[in-house]
Amino acid sequence: MTASKSVRIASVAVVAAGLALSLAGCGQDSGQSAAAGTKKVIGVSVADQKSLFYVAEVAGIKDEAKKQGYDVNITSANNDSSAQVKQVNDLLTKQIGALIFTSQDSTAAAAGVRAANTAKVPVIAVDQRPESGQGTLATYIATDSVKAAHDLCTWMFKQIGGQGELAILHGVLGSTAETQRTQGCQKAIQENPGIKVVAEETANWDETQAFKATQNILTAHPNVKAVFGESDAMSLGASKAAKAAGAQIFSVGIDGFPTMFDGIASGLTQATMAQQPYKMGQMAVDNAITLMSGNGSDIPKEQLQDTVLINKDTVSQHKVEDFYGPDAQSFK
Repeated sequence: MTASKSVRIASVAVVAAGLALSLAGCGQDSGQSAAAGTKKVIGVSVADQKSLFYVAEVAGIKDEAKKQGYDVNITSANNDSSAQVKQVNDLLTKQIGALIFTSQDSTAAAAGVRAANTAKVPVIAVDQRPESGQGTLATYIATDSVKAAHDLCTWMFKQIGGQGELAILHGVLGSTAETQRTQGCQKAIQENPGIKVVAEETANWDETQAFKATQNILTAHPNVKAVFGESDAMSLGASKAAKAAGAQIFSVGIDGFPTMFDGIASGLTQATMAQQPYKMGQMAVDNAITLMSGNGSDIPKEQLQDTVLINKDTVSQHKVEDFYGPDAQSFK
């Protein structure tokens, strides 16, 4: 979901180093340890521990598991889908009670879901939805990205007077978030005939790629009025490119990163839709515990979470910790 120089990855080395101590077989010692046979361990497989979203998700998982007295075994695939499938299979051999699964690749992830189904281990998917592949999820927890993008683009178009040239910076093509955010903004574009899309580039959630893409866009289309970055990193990259070129653009993103809060407060960029990854991690643990107890029939199959619009008028009213957890400021 990110690349090495994006805001979403940048400056989390200290956080990642701390988490690395707990990634493989990292239980929380609760006094009622699964090792003592009283409770089963919750297995967790995430795409990486570089993305700020995933760092916050794991923080929520660890904190909620500790609160409820459960151990967690967390693995990170470092964005290697083949490695992630192997990690999931390894978790299953350790007889985990439930699997919290944030997949790197939705197609490859289907094999992991099927393996968990065979082992009768319930799967709670977070953020990325694995393809069905004849596998079954207990529930899927994610941002309502279609609604977030639609609402954000609708708000942006109103701010620029309902007309003007628009550029779109896409995330990783085909990923759940990219597909849904594109869909949401396209709906808003159809509802605003005065908006003309003059350029679309893929920047893979990355700030540096977005910076370069926006430089090219502004050269080819100097009258671009606004940029929809499908992530905060890309919105920041676009804003910085425009500033370097002496151009004025209206730039928005989706994530709610600490750096984006700062960018909005300083006027560098204009808005973000803040996601709730820490809460999603907590929800996943709560669902896992319910499922391991033999219940869970009332858990919805899909649990889409709303985002919060953060702009110059609201940025002082919200804390990034409310979205990314108590350690959010350390993610910068």
